[in-house]
Amino acid sequence: MKIGILGGTFNPIHMGHLILAEEAYYKLKLDKLIFVPAFMPPHKEMTPAVSPEDRLNMVRLAIEDNPHLEVSTFEIDSKKRSYSVDTLKEFRRTYGKDSELFFITGSDSLKDLFSWKDVNDIFKISKFIVANRPGYPVKDVPKDVETVVITPIEISSQDIRKRLKERRSIRYLVPEKVRLYTIEHNLYK
Repeated sequence: MKIGILGGTFNPIHMGHLILAEEAYYKLKLDKLIFVPAFMPPHKEMTPAVSPEDRLNMVRLAIEDNPHLEVSTFEIDSKKRSYSVDTLKEFRRTYGKDSELFFITGSDSLKDLFSWKDVNDIFKISKFIVANRPGYPVKDVPKDVETVVITPIEISSQDIRKRLKERRSIRYLVPEKVRLYTIEHNLYK
């Protein structure tokens, strides 16, 4: 089984994340792709504070109609700082040594890659896939890293949070169910 793993804060999940997931699914010929929302990422502060449960719920709403996308609660259930290597070890235990794990991240992550916890173990456990992101050219890629060219979509969670704070529309930047969730739960105000 070929399994894509897409971790992130998804604060909130947006169309760029979904396009990345869909294109990675087809380009890598995956059997499924699993979103893994972080409980607490090691590399960024979560501002404004939105609960891990709200972020998880938004991911669930965003992918509920897509049969090859799933969401894992592993990092959120751990209730501690989330490290990719620990998540990958758990997925290896869950899916067995015969499955192929594809760890997918954006090109913005490359700059900090070698500061990640046990990064060499990540390369051993999974195929490390970097997807291009607008403003972060894919260059100086380590030999153990494969790149996937994704349709460039200039959407960021940071911009969406800013728009919500300014009471501007986020329609068409996020799935409609996610947009309604942010309104119903008064998020990012």
